Amino acid sequence: MYKDVVLPRVLEQVVNCKDEIAQYYLMDCIIQVFPDEYHLQTLETLLGACPQLQPVVDVKTVLSRLMERLSNYADSSPEVLPDFLQVEAFAKLSSAIGKVIEAQVDMPVVGAISLYVSLLTFTLRVHPDRLDYVDQILGACVKRLSGKAKLEDSKATKQVVALLSAPLEKYTDIVTVLTLSNYPRVMDHLDAGTNKIMATIIIESIMKNDTCVSTADKVEVLFELIKGLIKELDGTATDELDEEDFKEEQNSVARLIHVLYNDEPEEMLKIICTVRKHIMAGGPKRLTFTVPPLAFSALKLVRRLQGQDGDMAGEEVPATPKKIFKLLNEIIEALSSVPSPELALRLYLQCAEAANDCELEPIAYEFFTQAFVLYEEEVADSKAQVTAIHLIIGTLQKMTVFGVENRDTLTHKATGYSAKLLKKPDQCRAVYACSHLFWVDDQDGIKDGERVLLCLKRSLRIANAAQQQANVTRGSSGPVTLFVEILNKYLYFFEKGNPQIASSAIQSLIELIKTEMQSDTATPDKASDAFFSSTLRYIQFQKQKGGLMGEKYGPIKV
Repeated sequence: MYKDVVLPRVLEQVVNCKDEIAQYYLMDCIIQVFPDEYHLQTLETLLGACPQLQPVVDVKTVLSRLMERLSNYADSSPEVLPDFLQVEAFAKLSSAIGKVIEAQVDMPVVGAISLYVSLLTFTLRVHPDRLDYVDQILGACVKRLSGKAKLEDSKATKQVVALLSAPLEKYTDIVTVLTLSNYPRVMDHLDAGTNKIMATIIIESIMKNDTCVSTADKVEVLFELIKGLIKELDGTATDELDEEDFKEEQNSVARLIHVLYNDEPEEMLKIICTVRKHIMAGGPKRLTFTVPPLAFSALKLVRRLQGQDGDMAGEEVPATPKKIFKLLNEIIEALSSVPSPELALRLYLQCAEAANDCELEPIAYEFFTQAFVLYEEEVADSKAQVTAIHLIIGTLQKMTVFGVENRDTLTHKATGYSAKLLKKPDQCRAVYACSHLFWVDDQDGIKDGERVLLCLKRSLRIANAAQQQANVTRGSSGPVTLFVEILNKYLYFFEKGNPQIASSAIQSLIELIKTEMQSDTATPDKASDAFFSSTLRYIQFQKQKGGLMGEKYGPIKV
């Protein structure tokens, strides 16, 4: 009765009354008053009346409310979903929206997009499995936006963001969204600022849902979507950006790079190459944020491939450590355009360590050479030099892959640079750190007691010179911290069984420190006094412990 008599008569009255306020009110009444199942069965008749209303009637709100009611109906009673399919609700609504947009030529963009948002919300709730419907709606939106400049209207942009965010919220798995061919085309219509906001929303969705994007093709699509964060769009200069915001954006890209993963080494290498292609186009300012995560992603892959090299069962293996190290070298070299020598140096040393674990001596040596070249030519700041030389010494000490000749060359370089640091205390600390290069506490590690002693004596000379320098310039010799630090190194090697470190040398060093502390020119310093007395307590403790160690410490008097 409703279908054949009531609705057609009511709609006839509505269309004929020609009063836009009455038409809007009456259409709203029909939608709100009659039950949902009635609307579902008479959808065609109801929607057929919409294009016949006065042009000024707000049809989009009428349709939005109808779709909202139907969505809630589908949500509340899942058993009615077959009815929606039976009456082809999506096709009818989609066609009605198309007709309304065509009929109302001067409908603003925001109105059209808000209709698509309502239709998309309806589709995601009623037909979540029909990705083709979702893509169709996005395609219609692209068609409506095509031929227009980038969206400037903030209301319209908000609607587009809502349109693009809806699938992300529904399919918590971004991989599903990446299959929608029209998704990136809608994003292209956003202005640079909103494009970035949308890119950030996409990355946040991936992080929140722990999504794994695991193929190079999907990574390609994903990086196309977030290109607003990766490179300049439409000539927007990076300088215009707030520094804090820029850092936050780039850190989110860095986090994203860390979660791209595939168990297959070949596919993982393809992913790394895809990411590299995109980030290298981002300009030098972004590289300091994006190169490290990519380098560590490649290093992780190297660790997985450790021990596999060259041909396996006579076949050419696409992903080998050598290949990845070559790629790493190129990735890190890109930092020279920034320039960021300290960061590049750290990454070279990380690669050297990985090459050492893969037992690739020539590659490890090459990475060390690169690190030394950077140190010589690029690292000028004295504080940065101190940090860099300690990093080099620490990494070199862990290297087991080098033959005698290569190790000697690198060790010689490291000790040479240590002695050339600007400030005497820095020189002293770097030189005594070098002593560890000649004594590695492993079973088959290098144990060259004589050169250890040479390093320690040299650092003592430098500490003496530092004291005298302080005497001349300040009239006081400064605290004795350096001497106490060297004493601790002597004790370390003494305990490790270095035959060159005699108890008499330790004894005379203790006497020297006591004399220095009592001299008139010494500057009282609580920290170095406490350090010295702790060291003496330690010696006393070892003496009392007995056994072999107690015997060793016996001759030392404190």
